[in-house]
Amino acid sequence: MRAVSLECRQVARDAAEDGNNKDVGGGACGKILIMLSWALVIITMPFSLFVCFKVVQEYERAVIFRLGRLLSGGAKGPGIFFILPCIDSYARVDLRTRTYDVPPQEVLTKDSVTVSVDAVVYYRVNNATISIANVENAHHSTRLLAQTTLRNTMGMRPLHEILSERETISGNMQISLDEATDAWGIKVERVEIKDVRLPVQLQRAMAAEAEAAREARAKVIAAEGEQKASRALREASEVIGDSPAALQLRYLQTLNTISAEKNSTIVFPLPIDLVTYFLKASEARA
Repeated sequence: MRAVSLECRQVARDAAEDGNNKDVGGGACGKILIMLSWALVIITMPFSLFVCFKVVQEYERAVIFRLGRLLSGGAKGPGIFFILPCIDSYARVDLRTRTYDVPPQEVLTKDSVTVSVDAVVYYRVNNATISIANVENAHHSTRLLAQTTLRNTMGMRPLHEILSERETISGNMQISLDEATDAWGIKVERVEIKDVRLPVQLQRAMAAEAEAAREARAKVIAAEGEQKASRALREASEVIGDSPAALQLRYLQTLNTISAEKNSTIVFPLPIDLVTYFLKASEARA
Protein backbone atom coordinates (compact mmCIF):
# COMPACT_ATOMS: atom_id res chain seq x y z
CA MET A 1 0.00 0.00 0.00
CA ARG A 2 2.82 2.37 0.80
CA ALA A 3 4.39 1.74 -2.60
CA VAL A 4 1.05 2.40 -4.31
CA SER A 5 0.55 5.65 -2.42
CA LEU A 6 4.06 6.80 -3.31
CA GLU A 7 3.39 5.98 -6.95
CA CYS A 8 0.12 7.91 -6.87
CA ARG A 9 1.85 10.91 -5.32
CA GLN A 10 4.54 10.75 -7.97
CA VAL A 11 1.93 10.66 -10.74
CA ALA A 12 0.11 13.63 -9.20
CA ARG A 13 3.36 15.55 -8.90
CA ASP A 14 4.23 14.82 -12.54
CA ALA A 15 0.76 15.97 -13.63
CA ALA A 16 1.13 19.20 -11.66
CA GLU A 17 4.55 19.83 -13.19
CA ASP A 18 3.12 19.21 -16.66
CA GLY A 19 0.38 21.73 -15.92
CA ASN A 20 2.91 24.28 -14.77
CA ASN A 21 4.99 23.68 -17.88
CA LYS A 22 1.99 24.29 -20.09
CA ASP A 23 1.14 27.48 -18.23
CA VAL A 24 4.65 28.84 -18.53
CA GLY A 25 5.02 27.78 -22.15
CA GLY A 26 1.64 29.30 -23.00
CA GLY A 27 2.23 32.60 -21.20
CA ALA A 28 2.26 35.94 -22.91
CA CYS A 29 6.01 36.04 -23.42
CA GLY A 30 6.07 32.49 -24.78
CA LYS A 31 3.19 33.14 -27.15
CA ILE A 32 4.88 36.28 -28.47
CA LEU A 33 8.12 34.43 -29.15
CA ILE A 34 6.28 31.61 -30.89
CA MET A 35 4.39 34.10 -33.07
CA LEU A 36 7.61 35.88 -33.97
CA SER A 37 9.23 32.59 -34.87
CA TRP A 38 6.31 31.66 -37.15
CA ALA A 39 6.51 35.10 -38.75
CA LEU A 40 10.21 34.59 -39.39
CA VAL A 41 9.51 31.22 -41.00
CA ILE A 42 6.85 32.70 -43.28
CA ILE A 43 8.94 35.71 -44.26
CA THR A 44 12.03 33.69 -45.12
CA MET A 45 10.26 30.93 -47.01
CA PRO A 46 11.30 28.79 -48.84
CA PHE A 47 14.78 29.13 -47.32
CA SER A 48 13.45 28.64 -43.81
CA LEU A 49 12.24 25.15 -44.75
CA PHE A 50 15.86 23.95 -44.88
CA VAL A 51 16.23 25.01 -41.25
CA CYS A 52 12.85 23.94 -39.93
CA PHE A 53 12.66 20.41 -41.31
CA LYS A 54 15.01 17.82 -39.85
CA VAL A 55 15.46 14.11 -40.52
CA VAL A 56 16.40 11.34 -38.11
CA GLN A 57 17.28 7.79 -39.08
CA GLU A 58 15.35 4.62 -38.23
CA TYR A 59 17.61 3.94 -35.24
CA GLU A 60 17.46 7.54 -33.93
CA ARG A 61 15.01 9.72 -32.02
CA ALA A 62 14.91 13.50 -31.57
CA VAL A 63 14.10 15.05 -28.19
CA ILE A 64 12.84 18.62 -28.80
CA PHE A 65 13.01 21.49 -26.29
CA ARG A 66 10.92 24.61 -26.81
CA LEU A 67 12.00 27.60 -24.77
CA GLY A 68 13.99 25.22 -22.57
CA ARG A 69 11.14 22.82 -21.86
CA LEU A 70 10.36 19.43 -23.30
CA LEU A 71 7.92 19.56 -26.17
CA SER A 72 4.76 17.51 -25.62
CA GLY A 73 4.37 14.32 -27.60
CA GLY A 74 7.66 12.72 -26.61
CA ALA A 75 10.61 12.02 -28.86
CA LYS A 76 10.18 12.47 -32.60
CA GLY A 77 11.19 10.11 -35.33
CA PRO A 78 12.12 8.24 -37.30
CA GLY A 79 11.67 10.39 -40.39
CA ILE A 80 10.98 14.13 -40.82
CA PHE A 81 10.02 16.48 -37.99
CA PHE A 82 9.51 20.22 -37.75
CA ILE A 83 11.17 22.73 -35.42
CA LEU A 84 10.75 26.48 -35.03
CA PRO A 85 13.94 28.52 -35.46
CA CYS A 86 15.44 30.39 -32.51
CA ILE A 87 13.09 28.90 -29.88
CA ASP A 88 13.42 25.15 -30.54
CA SER A 89 16.44 22.98 -29.95
CA TYR A 90 16.73 19.22 -30.24
CA ALA A 91 19.05 16.36 -29.28
CA ARG A 92 19.59 13.20 -31.31
CA VAL A 93 19.53 9.93 -29.40
CA ASP A 94 20.95 6.71 -30.87
CA LEU A 95 18.85 3.66 -29.92
CA ARG A 96 21.29 1.02 -31.18
CA THR A 97 22.97 -1.38 -28.81
CA ARG A 98 26.37 -0.21 -27.63
CA THR A 99 29.30 -2.26 -26.38
CA TYR A 100 31.41 -1.11 -23.48
CA ASP A 101 34.65 -2.91 -22.73
CA VAL A 102 35.14 -2.52 -18.98
CA PRO A 103 38.87 -1.98 -18.32
CA PRO A 104 40.62 -4.44 -15.98
CA GLN A 105 39.63 -3.83 -12.35
CA GLU A 106 41.84 -4.79 -9.42
CA VAL A 107 39.49 -6.61 -7.03
CA LEU A 108 40.07 -8.06 -3.55
CA THR A 109 37.95 -11.20 -3.31
CA LYS A 110 36.12 -12.41 -0.23
CA ASP A 111 38.99 -14.78 0.64
CA SER A 112 41.57 -11.92 0.38
CA VAL A 113 43.01 -12.70 -3.07
CA THR A 114 43.77 -9.84 -5.45
CA VAL A 115 42.64 -10.55 -9.01
CA SER A 116 42.28 -8.48 -12.17
CA VAL A 117 38.87 -8.81 -13.84
CA ASP A 118 37.52 -7.28 -17.05
CA ALA A 119 34.09 -7.57 -18.65
CA VAL A 120 31.91 -6.48 -21.59
CA VAL A 121 28.57 -4.69 -21.15
CA TYR A 122 25.92 -4.51 -23.89
CA TYR A 123 23.34 -1.76 -23.39
CA ARG A 124 21.02 0.54 -25.34
CA VAL A 125 18.73 3.53 -24.83
CA ASN A 126 15.12 2.43 -24.50
CA ASN A 127 13.64 5.82 -23.56
CA ALA A 128 15.16 8.76 -25.42
CA THR A 129 13.35 11.47 -23.43
CA ILE A 130 14.44 10.15 -20.01
CA SER A 131 18.02 9.59 -21.15
CA ILE A 132 18.27 13.30 -22.04
CA ALA A 133 16.17 14.87 -19.27
CA ASN A 134 17.12 12.76 -16.22
CA VAL A 135 20.89 12.43 -16.55
CA GLU A 136 23.62 14.63 -17.99
CA ASN A 137 25.42 11.86 -19.88
CA ALA A 138 23.64 8.53 -19.79
CA HIS A 139 26.42 6.60 -21.55
CA HIS A 140 29.20 7.89 -19.30
CA SER A 141 27.13 7.26 -16.18
CA THR A 142 26.35 3.70 -17.27
CA ARG A 143 30.02 2.95 -17.88
CA LEU A 144 31.10 4.27 -14.49
CA LEU A 145 28.34 2.27 -12.82
CA ALA A 146 29.44 -0.87 -14.69
CA GLN A 147 32.97 -0.53 -13.30
CA THR A 148 31.71 -0.03 -9.76
CA THR A 149 29.24 -2.92 -10.01
CA LEU A 150 31.97 -5.24 -11.30
CA ARG A 151 34.24 -4.44 -8.35
CA ASN A 152 31.44 -4.78 -5.80
CA THR A 153 30.15 -8.07 -7.23
CA MET A 154 33.58 -9.69 -7.38
CA GLY A 155 34.50 -8.45 -3.91
CA MET A 156 31.60 -10.36 -2.34
CA ARG A 157 32.62 -13.78 -3.73
CA PRO A 158 35.55 -16.14 -3.04
CA LEU A 159 38.05 -16.97 -5.74
CA HIS A 160 36.74 -20.45 -6.57
CA GLU A 161 33.24 -19.05 -7.26
CA ILE A 162 34.67 -16.34 -9.52
CA LEU A 163 36.52 -18.97 -11.55
CA SER A 164 33.69 -21.53 -11.76
CA GLU A 165 30.46 -19.46 -11.75
CA ARG A 166 31.05 -16.76 -14.35
CA GLU A 167 27.62 -17.12 -15.94
CA THR A 168 25.84 -16.68 -12.60
CA ILE A 169 27.94 -13.64 -11.72
CA SER A 170 27.31 -12.12 -15.16
CA GLY A 171 23.54 -12.61 -14.75
CA ASN A 172 23.55 -10.96 -11.31
CA MET A 173 25.54 -8.02 -12.66
CA GLN A 174 23.13 -7.60 -15.57
CA ILE A 175 20.11 -7.51 -13.24
CA SER A 176 21.78 -5.05 -10.86
CA LEU A 177 22.87 -2.72 -13.66
CA ASP A 178 19.50 -2.85 -15.39
CA GLU A 179 17.66 -1.88 -12.21
CA ALA A 180 20.02 1.03 -11.54
CA THR A 181 19.98 2.42 -15.10
CA ASP A 182 16.21 2.13 -15.62
CA ALA A 183 15.79 5.68 -14.25
CA TRP A 184 18.21 6.90 -16.95
CA GLY A 185 16.33 5.32 -19.84
CA ILE A 186 19.05 2.69 -20.33
CA LYS A 187 18.43 -1.03 -20.85
CA VAL A 188 21.37 -3.32 -20.00
CA GLU A 189 20.95 -6.35 -22.25
CA ARG A 190 23.95 -8.51 -21.39
CA VAL A 191 27.09 -8.64 -19.27
CA GLU A 192 29.97 -11.01 -19.99
CA ILE A 193 33.11 -11.52 -17.89
CA LYS A 194 36.03 -11.74 -20.29
CA ASP A 195 39.00 -12.74 -18.19
CA VAL A 196 40.12 -13.27 -14.59
CA ARG A 197 43.89 -12.81 -14.20
CA LEU A 198 45.54 -14.22 -11.09
CA PRO A 199 48.88 -13.21 -9.48
CA VAL A 200 51.94 -15.13 -10.71
CA GLN A 201 52.59 -16.71 -7.29
CA LEU A 202 49.02 -17.95 -7.09
CA GLN A 203 49.20 -19.36 -10.62
CA ARG A 204 52.32 -21.33 -9.68
CA ALA A 205 50.70 -22.64 -6.51
CA MET A 206 47.58 -23.72 -8.39
CA ALA A 207 49.70 -25.38 -11.10
CA ALA A 208 51.69 -27.31 -8.46
CA GLU A 209 48.46 -28.38 -6.76
CA ALA A 210 46.98 -29.57 -10.06
CA GLU A 211 50.19 -31.49 -10.90
CA ALA A 212 50.20 -33.18 -7.50
CA ALA A 213 46.55 -34.16 -7.95
CA ARG A 214 47.30 -35.65 -11.38
CA GLU A 215 50.26 -37.64 -10.01
CA ALA A 216 48.12 -38.96 -7.15
CA ARG A 217 45.43 -40.10 -9.61
CA ALA A 218 48.08 -41.78 -11.77
CA LYS A 219 49.47 -43.69 -8.79
CA VAL A 220 45.99 -44.83 -7.78
CA ILE A 221 45.25 -46.03 -11.32
CA ALA A 222 48.58 -47.89 -11.48
CA ALA A 223 47.91 -49.56 -8.11
CA GLU A 224 44.45 -50.63 -9.23
CA GLY A 225 45.95 -52.10 -12.41
CA GLU A 226 48.54 -54.09 -10.48
CA GLN A 227 45.84 -55.37 -8.14
CA LYS A 228 43.71 -56.57 -11.05
CA ALA A 229 46.76 -58.16 -12.73
CA SER A 230 47.73 -60.04 -9.55
CA ARG A 231 44.19 -61.37 -9.22
CA ALA A 232 44.25 -62.55 -12.82
CA LEU A 233 47.63 -64.28 -12.30
CA ARG A 234 46.36 -66.00 -9.17
CA GLU A 235 43.31 -67.31 -11.02
CA ALA A 236 45.50 -68.47 -13.92
CA SER A 237 47.85 -70.28 -11.55
CA GLU A 238 44.93 -72.05 -9.91
CA VAL A 239 43.63 -73.21 -13.30
CA ILE A 240 47.09 -74.42 -14.43
CA GLY A 241 47.68 -76.18 -11.12
CA ASP A 242 44.46 -78.15 -11.43
CA SER A 243 45.33 -79.44 -14.94
CA PRO A 244 48.71 -81.15 -15.69
CA ALA A 245 48.07 -80.79 -19.41
CA ALA A 246 47.67 -77.03 -19.02
CA LEU A 247 50.99 -76.88 -17.17
CA GLN A 248 52.67 -78.83 -20.01
CA LEU A 249 51.24 -76.47 -22.63
CA ARG A 250 52.37 -73.43 -20.67
CA TYR A 251 55.84 -74.93 -20.38
CA LEU A 252 56.05 -75.44 -24.14
CA GLN A 253 54.72 -71.93 -24.82
CA THR A 254 57.41 -70.46 -22.59
CA LEU A 255 60.10 -72.37 -24.47
CA ASN A 256 58.72 -71.10 -27.77
CA THR A 257 58.80 -67.52 -26.54
CA ILE A 258 62.38 -67.82 -25.28
CA SER A 259 63.59 -69.35 -28.55
CA ALA A 260 61.90 -66.59 -30.58
CA GLU A 261 63.28 -63.66 -28.58
CA LYS A 262 66.73 -65.00 -27.59
CA ASN A 263 68.07 -66.61 -30.76
CA SER A 264 71.67 -66.70 -29.48
CA THR A 265 70.70 -68.56 -26.32
CA ILE A 266 70.70 -72.36 -26.24
CA VAL A 267 67.98 -73.75 -24.04
CA PHE A 268 68.04 -77.33 -22.72
CA PRO A 269 64.49 -77.99 -21.60
CA LEU A 270 63.98 -80.14 -18.57
CA PRO A 271 61.39 -82.86 -19.13
CA ILE A 272 58.09 -81.89 -17.58
CA ASP A 273 57.68 -85.41 -16.16
CA LEU A 274 60.85 -84.99 -14.15
CA VAL A 275 59.60 -81.68 -12.82
CA THR A 276 56.32 -83.32 -11.90
CA TYR A 277 58.16 -86.13 -10.11
CA PHE A 278 60.08 -83.72 -7.95
CA LEU A 279 56.94 -81.78 -7.20
CA LYS A 280 55.14 -84.94 -6.08
CA ALA A 281 58.14 -86.02 -3.99
CA SER A 282 58.24 -82.69 -2.22
CA GLU A 283 54.53 -82.90 -1.54
CA ALA A 284 54.91 -86.46 -0.12
CA ARG A 285 57.67 -85.34 2.25
CA ALA A 286 55.53 -82.46 3.37
